[in-house]
Amino acid sequence: MDKFRVGDITVHRIEEWAGEFSPPQFLFPDYSEDIFNANVSQIVPEHYHPSSNMIVGYVQSWLLEVGGQKILFDSCSGDDKPRPGIPIFSNLRTPYLSNLEKAGFRPEDIDIVVCSHLHIDHVGWNTRQVDGQWVPSFANAKYILPRIDRSYWDPALGHASEGGRAVNQNVFEDSVQPILDLARHELVEAGHVIAEGLTLAAGPGHTPGHMFLRVQSAGERAMFVGDIMHSPMQILHPEWNSAFCEDGSAARKTRRAVIEEAAQTRALVFPAHFAGRHAVRIVEKGTGFSPVFEI
Repeated sequence: MDKFRVGDITVHRIEEWAGEFSPPQFLFPDYSEDIFNANVSQIVPEHYHPSSNMIVGYVQSWLLEVGGQKILFDSCSGDDKPRPGIPIFSNLRTPYLSNLEKAGFRPEDIDIVVCSHLHIDHVGWNTRQVDGQWVPSFANAKYILPRIDRSYWDPALGHASEGGRAVNQNVFEDSVQPILDLARHELVEAGHVIAEGLTLAAGPGHTPGHMFLRVQSAGERAMFVGDIMHSPMQILHPEWNSAFCEDGSAARKTRRAVIEEAAQTRALVFPAHFAGRHAVRIVEKGTGFSPVFEI
């Protein structure tokens, strides 16, 4: 589903890319064949293809219409950008802007762009190339960036892990620095209120500054959780990190807390990369949790 409501808020899904992304053995460093096989029936065929042994992923933005404002949560990978760290996202040519227009929006209509974190596939459409220069894709937007990640990923400061630097090669330079240079940004921390009913919360681990968005409107709740989870398998096993988590211990703690909150509040959860119906509710099941795809 590409358009639905959370209370009085209209949410649009803007797709950039979809396909087989990774074998589970790579995506999940904590992978156990026995555990995976015991749970795989809950994620096939939408999220995992047994014939190829590949996890299915999407790269997508969520566009929220709130009180007259148009707020884009995460800006995907972008076109024409060299990405040696993850070649599948290198020098893409995608229908992202066309999909935005199909949803009824032009780039200049966007008021706010929120980046949950500053990874390769969450900041890419911050900029696009015009006459050899990287310029803001959303000409009238303010870009909200996590203050912690801004420092962590800046190559000049050298804080990122060696693996993180390899994955995120070129990303800061072409998708973040141009926004900083033009002072089109606001650096924020947990607790920042974007609009009525929209509040950013700390979700560290995947990256140090990773944030997620809590939404409350007309008695309904949602959580836009970025990369706190990449697959429904991580709802069934919150202890499983992705291969791209910078701090494994913090990532597990965050994921568990978000899953517990979603189950307790009945919030609709919007991860960045889920296939299938793309959003999920989470219910307690015995001593663990289970995904319920209902939209």
